[in-house]
Amino acid sequence: MAHFFLSGAGVSSISYKDAGVDIDAGDALVERIKPLAKRTMRPEVLTGIGGFGALVEISKKFKEPVLVSGTDGVGTKLKLAFELNRHDTVGIDLVAMSVNDILVQGAEPLFFLDYFATGKLNLDTAEAVIAGIATGCEQAGCALIGGETAEMPSMYPEGEYDLAGFAVGVVEKSKVIGGVDIVPGDVVLGLASSGVHSNGFSLVRKLIDVSGIGLKSDFHGQPFADVLMAPTRIYVKPLLALMQQMNVKGMAHITGGGVTGNLPRCLPEAVAARVDAGSWPRTPLFTWLQQAGNVAPDEMLRTFNCGIGMCVVVAASDAAAAMAQLQASGETVWQIGEIVVRPEGAEQVIYA
Repeated sequence: MAHFFLSGAGVSSISYKDAGVDIDAGDALVERIKPLAKRTMRPEVLTGIGGFGALVEISKKFKEPVLVSGTDGVGTKLKLAFELNRHDTVGIDLVAMSVNDILVQGAEPLFFLDYFATGKLNLDTAEAVIAGIATGCEQAGCALIGGETAEMPSMYPEGEYDLAGFAVGVVEKSKVIGGVDIVPGDVVLGLASSGVHSNGFSLVRKLIDVSGIGLKSDFHGQPFADVLMAPTRIYVKPLLALMQQMNVKGMAHITGGGVTGNLPRCLPEAVAARVDAGSWPRTPLFTWLQQAGNVAPDEMLRTFNCGIGMCVVVAASDAAAAMAQLQASGETVWQIGEIVVRPEGAEQVIYA
């Protein structure tokens, strides 16, 4: 018999649970997750939650399918979730950050995986987070096919956790959106965000501290916490429908870096976007953020989405129809700019 199977003399039996990892709690969480994941299933999914890996086939509607993948987290917005003990919407944020990213290349999200890591597993907290992930997947039309729950004692402060998400989508090779046919004269549409989304919260939290505002304070008729924790808007279904009706030339998910940093990611080098920052209304939240820290206008536009969560570039002749369809789908949309020849040495976003 190998020596490592022998009990230590004079040492009471020590289990994995004694070391801080509760296998039974992990198994119980899996059972709680199964009905949540079941709501998100797609016909391409061949296996359910619980295996070592999940099997997903590519729909036969694609002739030359290209897989598009993305990964992201929620950032320090989680710090507010911990402080508020509010865990039901950060899962939506997690899904949104990845599915909106792969959407901009024309991809239909196919499936999603999550990674939840904590020092000590709290079943109710974990279930609330993953219920939010399932809700986000339903909004995006993708399947929650699995993930990883890691209980790691002493790695995280009590009551805290970290999240990461991974989305895979599929697009017809001939319909990949890369911005290559964007030309001067095209227009830029801006779709409204639902708030700060999931970027810039290190600055948000700094401004909360500096201002002394309470998270339970009334803010234009709502608790300030509700305004801050509003989940990231998921644009998948309205924009997939728009792509079925017209040529969408480019899209940019407005995350960290704001319009300033993200819109150029879908533009050819030879062009720039002339954006009128006054063409959409500034919400009370972004007005407050700017005033609370005397934040410079250019800093606002390269830190926060400032009310625009997604930019869409279409031909001028398609702009009115695109706006009408998006509005009919429930989106708030403005024409915020136009594509111009890029002046020598100029940045790719020029504010009017």
